[in-house]
Amino acid sequence: MSTSLDSPIGHNTETVSEEGYHKDLGRRQIQMIAIGGAIGTGLFLGAGKRIASAGPSLALVYLLCGLFCFLIMRALGELIMYRPTSGSFVSYAREFLGERAAYIAGWLSFLNWSTTGIADLTAVALYMQYWGTFAAVPQWVFALLALCVVTTMNMIGVRYFGEMEFWFSLIKVIALVLFLIIGAIFLGLREPVAGHTTGFHLITENGGMFPHGMIPALLLLQGVVFAYSGIELIGTAAGESAEPRKILPRAINSVIGRIGLFYVVSVLMLVCLLPWTSYKSGISPFVTFFQTLGIPGIGSIMNIVVLTAALSSLNSGLYSTGRILRALALGKSGPRALARMNGQYVPYVAILTTVAVYLVGVGLNYVMPSEVFEIGLNFAALGIISTWSFILVCQLKLRQKINKGEIAPTGFAMPFAPYSNWLTLAFLAFVVCMMAFDYPDGTYTVAAIPVIALILTGGWTLLHRRRLPQKAR
Repeated sequence: MSTSLDSPIGHNTETVSEEGYHKDLGRRQIQMIAIGGAIGTGLFLGAGKRIASAGPSLALVYLLCGLFCFLIMRALGELIMYRPTSGSFVSYAREFLGERAAYIAGWLSFLNWSTTGIADLTAVALYMQYWGTFAAVPQWVFALLALCVVTTMNMIGVRYFGEMEFWFSLIKVIALVLFLIIGAIFLGLREPVAGHTTGFHLITENGGMFPHGMIPALLLLQGVVFAYSGIELIGTAAGESAEPRKILPRAINSVIGRIGLFYVVSVLMLVCLLPWTSYKSGISPFVTFFQTLGIPGIGSIMNIVVLTAALSSLNSGLYSTGRILRALALGKSGPRALARMNGQYVPYVAILTTVAVYLVGVGLNYVMPSEVFEIGLNFAALGIISTWSFILVCQLKLRQKINKGEIAPTGFAMPFAPYSNWLTLAFLAFVVCMMAFDYPDGTYTVAAIPVIALILTGGWTLLHRRRLPQKAR
């Protein structure tokens, strides 16, 4: 017996996840959230270090990861078309894999966004110190100020979050488009930059696409995965949109084009405008390029843009974890207090829980300011990989039910499933393996997996024991 899209299997058990939310996100906000999710700190700041370590091969790594990210987005898109929910992959894991899977998916997502937020806070602080006026201000002060801003915006209602994210994303897109136009003009006219004649010869004359060989390029994978973190945010936002089934397909299908343009073309252009050795860790490569032009104030303008990108990612992470933690609480896989909403229909306890973790990041910016960004990046990559894996497995289960006639086709099927699912899962497993060889940060992160598993097991056991007396009554 088939079930219509408007009345899906699991509807009775999952509508509780949507209680209390207002559908205040519009078409333009959803579309810009989709764009903003694919453009963040990993490109604007992280690309500097990755170009410096592996050269032009970064463009190929972005392309490879981008293709798999598109498949992940299509898997999520089919799940959304089946049933939009603010619980996103946590709700899907609960329906298709059981409550234990929902618990693991949700808390690993929390690990992802909480550590991503720490990296973003650090990025904001680093960007602010670009201006000499603020050089004497401690890094942690700027991290704390950024946290106060995004916390306020998330607390006063989803409409304000959506509007803030719309403008953040628009600024990022406009800046990248301007860079591409200016870069194309310099390349087309063969105008020299910092004494270097622009063109592809800057790649061939500086070691080619793989100046240090293949291994350093493969070691970039976890950093590139971090750069793409946030693409799954559109699944959470869909639950607070009035017309997700009309808006989502087009937004998702445009992801691959944005990835190709903003990541691959941008990196190729950067290494054709300046030798790849000109770019440094801790400095946005876009800021480096514009500084060399000698135009007064252009470096500062670009630094404002990359600052916006970091705030956007931080803003999105706080929004996402609030909804995910509430979905966990409603499924009894988290403390019940996390489900509480304020008068603006915002899960304020869940958001403040994430803020508490971000405050640890502020402290790390005080204790170890030079290492905190890479620490956050590596642990975030681990959480991102787990989140994406759950999306792929849930879509596999959904397709099985569709093939059996238990659920009606969504009209937005993932291409080449189930083979594309298994190929993407194998790729994500390979990324984890490569992380283990990225000493010391990646090695320590992979070594922490058993510890994370023990913590999750202990948490599940504690929650289960607390529920046993209630069941007995």
